[in-house]
Amino acid sequence: MSSESPAVDTSDAADTEAVDGSVQRPDTAATEQTEPYTGKATGEGFGSKGWIMVAAVVLCFLVIPGVIYLRPTAPAQLGLPFFTTFLVLPLIPAVGLGLLAVWSMRAAA
Repeated sequence: MSSESPAVDTSDAADTEAVDGSVQRPDTAATEQTEPYTGKATGEGFGSKGWIMVAAVVLCFLVIPGVIYLRPTAPAQLGLPFFTTFLVLPLIPAVGLGLLAVWSMRAAA
């Protein structure tokens, strides 16, 4: 008794048959288009909303902390107390990023 496995057919016809026995022809599916070709790539780039988010993140993580670091006396010159200034100034970017997150999620839905 030999335990030989049956021969496997690797022709192109066997590759197009699905498990349920139906035949798929990839060449016909590739030629059918539901929308006309515009020459423009889809799904690439940030768009205007993406650039607004990038600008907000740069402002909140680089610009505002940079101002606090480079000019710590600027809020005092406006008449704000030291402790209030350094409690409120980091709150501004935090609220801005929170509002931006809500805005972006509403835009995505």
